[in-house]
Amino acid sequence: MIRRLVPVVAAAALLAGCSDEADPARPVGDPEPGVLRVLAGSELADLQPVLDEAAKATGVSVKLSFTGTVEGAEKVASGAAEQGFDAVWFSSNRYLELVPEAQKRLGTPAKVMSSPVVLGLPDAKVRELGWAGRRVGWAEIAEAAGARKFTYGMTDPSASNSGFSALVGVAAALSGSGSALDAARVNAVAPQLEQFFSAQTLSAGSSGWLSEAYARRAGGTDPGAGVDGLINYESVLLSLNATLPAPLTLIYPSDGVVTADYPLTLLTSAGEEAREAHRKLSDHLRNADVQRKIMDTTHRRPALPQVQPDAKFTVRDLVELPFPGSQSAVDGLITTYFDRLRRPSRTLYVLDTSGSMQGDRIEGLRQALVGLTGADESLAGKFSRFHGREQVTLLPFSSSARPALKYEVPQDDPRPVLDRIRTTATSLDAAGGTAIYSSLRGGYDVLREQINADPDRFTSIVLMTDGENTGSEGFADFQRFHTTLPQDLKGIPIFPVLFGESATTEMDQVAKMSGGKVFDARSRSLSAAFKEIRGYQ
Repeated sequence: MIRRLVPVVAAAALLAGCSDEADPARPVGDPEPGVLRVLAGSELADLQPVLDEAAKATGVSVKLSFTGTVEGAEKVASGAAEQGFDAVWFSSNRYLELVPEAQKRLGTPAKVMSSPVVLGLPDAKVRELGWAGRRVGWAEIAEAAGARKFTYGMTDPSASNSGFSALVGVAAALSGSGSALDAARVNAVAPQLEQFFSAQTLSAGSSGWLSEAYARRAGGTDPGAGVDGLINYESVLLSLNATLPAPLTLIYPSDGVVTADYPLTLLTSAGEEAREAHRKLSDHLRNADVQRKIMDTTHRRPALPQVQPDAKFTVRDLVELPFPGSQSAVDGLITTYFDRLRRPSRTLYVLDTSGSMQGDRIEGLRQALVGLTGADESLAGKFSRFHGREQVTLLPFSSSARPALKYEVPQDDPRPVLDRIRTTATSLDAAGGTAIYSSLRGGYDVLREQINADPDRFTSIVLMTDGENTGSEGFADFQRFHTTLPQDLKGIPIFPVLFGESATTEMDQVAKMSGGKVFDARSRSLSAAFKEIRGYQ
């Protein structure tokens, strides 16, 4: 059972769902009898077997279309979700309830399950910290993190609910301000927050990819540096434990957690048939036997108090921390996280400007980069802009690489530098061949110099190309080169962006060897792909 520390105001904050591998959500067809069209967070894909059984039992089929966090909120607020969906199903409705245009479109919710966001650490690390057999609070956790007694991975709070829940939880607990959390209170505890986030060494745009990356590093199949633990959903950590040689011990902070409650929510625009389908499905999912099935298969806690939680949930009576009470407080907290609290980023953009990029393609690349300078004023765009303290290097290439263009965005008054990046982006032109691998290899010379001067950053490479390599160095040459790199360079993740006629197999291999991830822009804009990548940087 979850007990509330203080009453939660009606307008609470959450970034719902995750921005996992799914493309931007598209309508899943016209209304049909017995079909519920649902815009959902991609983490809910693990419910498909339960939903298949529900269809047999109720006659209601669920068509899920996955979306990212902020994109989902934008679709609901703008009314776009009403054009192809009957319901939404995110980790929580709290962020949506903060946005008036979204809140008024939310109808009947049915809470199906829950999962708190907690810290998982190896048992040996827990004993080393002196935490075995006792509860610890966020202040003690932050102090240990600041002393680098442990490191952890966490998702981007603008892209995934688990990361945002951790950000809200630690800020609320340390400040003691509850729903009154505002800029002044965040600033008052900023030194402790900086301590806590200094130990974050792995970032991701989704809870699922984060746990997979952790497992790969634990198993030695990912070149990235080792990381002690994870902040993630309890359900994800319990699932992950089944795959690890040394399971994680879950740490439930004594002063509170933030919990996802997964409300299956009808949109007010839904027709009568959809309303009936929602009622049947909700009743089925909240049946005691189905609740136990969800608990067993997804490791999420039951929503019904009469269903006894499994013994794997070692802490039952959790304190639920309150959320901020306004959208401005939420937005300010996220902005402060990027511009001040966490370790800054360093990104090298290796960009194809070959002749095949002429026309709409080079214009799409220009717009994608310009959007990251703050020109994209959408909800997602304002969080994916280049952040204060971030190092941005553009390395355009065609038949060979051009000189690297280096920028560092200041924490105060970033606009002049962002304008310089924008000017560079709009001046990109297309001509020549496609020397992918020699250009990518040359980028490591730039990064080597930057890392030697300032090693304590999240560092990544974005590789965007629209065709196959025509340079003298091929994939095998780059593969051999990569094996010779020192660990600090070998562990830099590469995020290839598939575009046009990209060599898919090679780009997959480049991502795998570096611990990165492929992003597909062949059926969507480069701007959408570049924004999604920001969650992993």
